[in-house]
Amino acid sequence: MAAKTEATGATRANGTTNGKEAGQTVVSELATKQQALDKEQNLELYRQMLMIRRIEEKTAEAYTQGKIGGFLHLYIGQEAVATGVCASLQPLDHLVTHYRDHGYAIAKGCEPGRILAEMYGKETGLSRGKGGSMHLAEVSRHFWGGYAIVGGHLPLATGIAQSSKFQKKGEVVVCVMGDGSTNIGMFHESLNMAALYQLPIIYLVENNLYSMGTPLKLHTSMTEISQKARAYGMPGDRFDGMDIDIVREHVATAVQRARSGGGPTLLEAMTYRFRGHSMADPQLYRTKSDIEEVRGRRDPITIHATRQIERGVFTEEDTQRVSDEVEAAVAAAAQFAEDSPFPGPQALFENIYVDENN
Repeated sequence: MAAKTEATGATRANGTTNGKEAGQTVVSELATKQQALDKEQNLELYRQMLMIRRIEEKTAEAYTQGKIGGFLHLYIGQEAVATGVCASLQPLDHLVTHYRDHGYAIAKGCEPGRILAEMYGKETGLSRGKGGSMHLAEVSRHFWGGYAIVGGHLPLATGIAQSSKFQKKGEVVVCVMGDGSTNIGMFHESLNMAALYQLPIIYLVENNLYSMGTPLKLHTSMTEISQKARAYGMPGDRFDGMDIDIVREHVATAVQRARSGGGPTLLEAMTYRFRGHSMADPQLYRTKSDIEEVRGRRDPITIHATRQIERGVFTEEDTQRVSDEVEAAVAAAAQFAEDSPFPGPQALFENIYVDENN
């Protein structure tokens, strides 16, 4: 019999959540029907989450050294969401995300060296050094990148889904946003259109409880965001975003619905970032003890590794081997970024659209 799981940010009777509640125990309906994965598949999920964690730690180090400019939004603590989402997609499916995008780039298969090179502003970066941390993208992987304007990518993702349906390609779109995106006009316009035309799209809200630095209950009247789907007649689904098995199951269900012509879904992954909104965030809205208390109980990487070791799927030796491989890969990626050249002056005149009629 499958083990009971925990849900992060469990809802109180009045529908509000806070950091200390991230991790209250509930029984998942999916706990008894987890899709079985073999040893190598489970190790690959562990590898991807660990790679995201280590790359983020490396970017934080590079930022403090002045090697990365602008803003830097780390994904530490939320690794299970990006990894679980991408594990549920096919290669030709589309992914459009917010500016906390490093984890999704890694999970979608982008090369770590090119990811770091982009953040360093180097020619070999995913966007040739022109986009930086908040604008990672890779066309060949149908990863349409991070967007710096909050919610600005929702209509674009909806348009991709409309194109996929019109051309009968069978491709599904996942559009990722933070909880702060769900109170703006483009959110409602996009969900309305997706529901009206039954588009093959999943809107995934990463609810980390604080938007930028504002507690959930202070910026939205409906704190159970997945319930907003009811206004548009589409399914809404809230689940534990710190448990990769649960993430996979819920996302896979929504993807199957979209691919089979069942239309859009609004998913709400309850998660928790272990670092600030950005590297410039003093985090005055929560305490260090709040963060450490959640991190000690609900680290998604530890949850996955512990479960698989207890089940005999893999061993501690396996996790150490993967950890060593990831450390070596991150070191190589950082060296690649360091050694790569900056774009030359001619880059200012490349990849520019000019309308000759104006």
